[in-house]
Order: sequence, then C-alpha cells, then structure tokens
Amino acid sequence: MPILIAIRTDHSVRGFSVGVAAHGIGTARAFQVSEEAGAFSGLAMGLNGLATALLFPLLVWLLHALSR
Repeated sequence: MPILIAIRTDHSVRGFSVGVAAHGIGTARAFQVSEEAGAFSGLAMGLNGLATALLFPLLVWLLHALSR
C-alpha cells in the first residue's frame, strides 16, 4: 500500500487493489485506513472469488481440450 499512497491514489483504488491481492487480512487493514477503502476491498475480494470460481473451470477445460 505504500506505493499506492506515494502515487496519491484515492481510497477506493487502494481498497480495491488490496482486496484483490491480500484477501481477508488486506481487507481488515483497508478498514483501518478508511471505511471507503474497506468497502472497496471487500467488493474486490468478492468479485475476485466469483471470477475465479467461474473462470478457473473454463480454463481447465480449455487446457484439457488443447492438450489432446
């Protein structure tokens, strides 16, 4: 997060970045920064989980199909 602070991003960008990268511990830390950062961190964590759950099986199927 120090890099995001150094380049002067707002709390929503910081929260979203931390949520995608750090999951629960990062989201807890984002809430310490601000409520907005924590909210965006939680949103990012949820969207990342949803995308992983939907896209990973598709990727495995595609790799399996290409390996034949």
